[in-house]
Formats: sequence, structure tokens, C-alpha cells
Amino acid sequence: MSNGSSDLKPIYLDYHATTPVDIRVAERIYHCMTEEFGNASSVDHEYGDHAENAVKQAAKHVANLVRASPREIIWTSGATESINLAIQGSLPPNPEKPYRIGLLPLEHKAVFDTCKAFEQRGWAELVYLKIDSKGRLDIAHLEQVCVQGLSLVCIMAANNEIGNVYPIQDIGQIAQRYNVPFLCDGSQAVGKIPIQFEDWGITYLAISAHKLYGSKGVGALVVRKDYYLKPLVFGGGHQKGMRSGTLNVPGIVGLGEACRLRSLEMEEDEKAIANLRDTLQKLLLEKIPSLIINGDITSRLSGNLHISIPDIPNSAVIARVRQNLAISTGSACSSGVETPSHVLRAMGLPSQVIEGALRIGLGKFTTLEEIEQTTKILVFAVRQIREAMSS
Repeated sequence: MSNGSSDLKPIYLDYHATTPVDIRVAERIYHCMTEEFGNASSVDHEYGDHAENAVKQAAKHVANLVRASPREIIWTSGATESINLAIQGSLPPNPEKPYRIGLLPLEHKAVFDTCKAFEQRGWAELVYLKIDSKGRLDIAHLEQVCVQGLSLVCIMAANNEIGNVYPIQDIGQIAQRYNVPFLCDGSQAVGKIPIQFEDWGITYLAISAHKLYGSKGVGALVVRKDYYLKPLVFGGGHQKGMRSGTLNVPGIVGLGEACRLRSLEMEEDEKAIANLRDTLQKLLLEKIPSLIINGDITSRLSGNLHISIPDIPNSAVIARVRQNLAISTGSACSSGVETPSHVLRAMGLPSQVIEGALRIGLGKFTTLEEIEQTTKILVFAVRQIREAMSS
């Protein structure tokens, strides 16, 4: 088809926003909704026993993927709750002296906005860690900030827009050296790159099921042993008193199964995804003059391709391709927000580059045929827009 259009459903390339649920995960979820549907806290009958055992097994799968202990897993509704629990639970409000929080200026809004709320209420001073125009962290500055003392440092494992992967092992060593608790948002990284919670000195690790082929509305916070968080939710004292509420057994079992599968398949899958990403990148660079690749291309997620077409507003591209292609202008948490990406602004990119930015996310179900079709769709859209702008 000459214009790259299709009557079929749009090609899905927004895997950073969410992933389709793996059918094998969905089958486990369905089983737990219809067979092992008991309350995991019910101790008086086998339905409760089966549910409790299923949750324990899920904790083992999650812990195995990130090299933690099953006892360190706290179940939540997703990474946003996990992050809020880690920050608010470790830093109780109204201290006599404001906390000092170090954070990457590229953090997800769940981290960024929670820390900003602390600052606005006078509960914390925020120290922004230095980055360059590629979004790379200045490790020397991080150490300098830690030397001066921090109550908490927040650095994501991988960025949800530009895809940068950060040196978590080095960061964790620095944090441990200066006795600084380390919150790592692992929602984009867990299941895509190796994470070693225990050995890398991470204190709190946030995980979201729907970023690794599990279902929405469930996640985990891995909390290093000997650390206790004041709860945000009260009632029943579940999960060592840190997070009350009836456990979402189907979602938890699904997250466990998703982690089990990633442990087995991650390495092979991510190599294949990276090859497809590189093919798409090569084709777009060849066919779209002035196209720019953003972020650190030497250390990024396999499925990430963050581009800018400086002379064309990204909204114009989205308007022309949305019926055929699912890509985005940035983070899903900010969709509908008209202000430019805080990530790209923090990197100091020119306004034209920011306004022309598009996030493309590949995953394990992406095919070569889809990559080729995506190239046609984007090239045709760009050609149409340029012709319209020049007429």
C-alpha cells in the first residue's frame, strides 16, 4: 500500500506505556479468579490455604528475577503506589529539620511529584543530580551530593521516555558507602535488564506488572530487610503492617508468572527486540532527513527508540498516524498534558527537538513486518506534513 495505511488494527509500538498480557500469564490469572479464588488471609479452610500458597510462590518468582528474598516483597497496586510508599513511608511528615532528597531530574512523575509535594510543604529540600544532553548521570556529582548527606536518593533503573539505562550497581555502591537509602524505580527495567537487588545496594525497588506482560493494577515494592515503612493504608495490618488490604491474588499470581517467564526468556527476547529496534532506527534515518535519535544510544532499553523530527510538530505526526500506528509523544502519565516533557527540558534540548519528539516502544510481540510497515507509515506521514507546510 503506497501510503502505508491499513484497514487492520493499529500496529502497537507503545510498550513503555503498557504491554499486552502474555497469554500464559492471562491463563494463570483466570485460574486464580475461578479456581484459587480464596482470600489469602483466610486461615480456616483450604481455599485460603491455596491462595496463600499461590501468593508465596509468586513472591519467589519475583524475588528470583530481581535477586531478592521473597520476604522482602510487599504487594501493591502498581509502581506509583510502591514509590509513594517508599518515599512517604521512609520519610514521615513534619520533621524538625527538612529531609534532603537527591533525585534524577528525569524521574517518572510518581517520584518527581511526590518529592515536589514534600518540598512544597516544607518537609524536604530537593537536590537535583546533574545530567548531560544525552540524559546521562554525572556519577561524580552524585558522590559529592551523598558526601554532603542525604535522607534518600531516587534514581530510576531505566527512563520511561528516552530509554536510558542507569548504572544501578555503581549508584548503589555509592549510596551504601555514605549510608544513604536508595529508591530505584524499576518499572521500566525489571524483566528487560538484569537487576540484582541484594548485591547492588538497592534499598527500595518499585515494580509494575503491566510493564512486563502482566496485568494492570498490581505491582510490588522490594524492601531491604531491616527497613520498615510507615503505612499509607491502614486496616488489618497485612504485609508486616506496611500495606493493609485484601491481596489481589489473581494479579499477584500473574505478576509472579510474568517474572518467572522473564527469568527464562528475557535474554533471548531482548536481543531480538534490540535487532528490530536497530532495523527501524536505520530505516528511519535513511528515509527521513533531519531525524535525530535522543538519549544515550550506548546504554538504553532494547525496545526504546526516541526520535525527534525538528521541523515537524509531533502532534501533527500523531494526528496522521494514529489510525495505523500506536506511538506516543511522551510518558503515558502525562498524556493530554500540553507542557513539554520535563525529561527533555531537563536535558536542555532545543525547543524544536522537544516539539518534534516521538517515543517508539517495541516489545516481545513486535514483528519485522510491523517494523517495515511502521517505516512506511511514518515516512508517508512526514512527507505529507512537509508538503502541506511548504504549500
